[in-house]
Amino acid sequence: MDYPESYQLVFQSSAVEDDAVIVRRTTQSGAGGYPVYEDETGIIRAEISERGEVRMIASGGHQMLGTPLVVPEQNA
Repeated sequence: MDYPESYQLVFQSSAVEDDAVIVRRTTQSGAGGYPVYEDETGIIRAEISERGEVRMIASGGHQMLGTPLVVPEQNA
């Protein structure tokens, strides 16, 4: 299966402007067997299926990550 090299994750909030972050595919797979993507800092990590289903992966203690909207990158 071919997976996109990168996605844009959009975290929606009613209190502030939406926050968007670019994540790129790593060589790792998550618990579901799908690729793990992470941002350039390694803080935002997500397993993303071929159907665009997202499982956020905590990279440190006390993270409270919501489920983002997933947008494939156009120029990846």
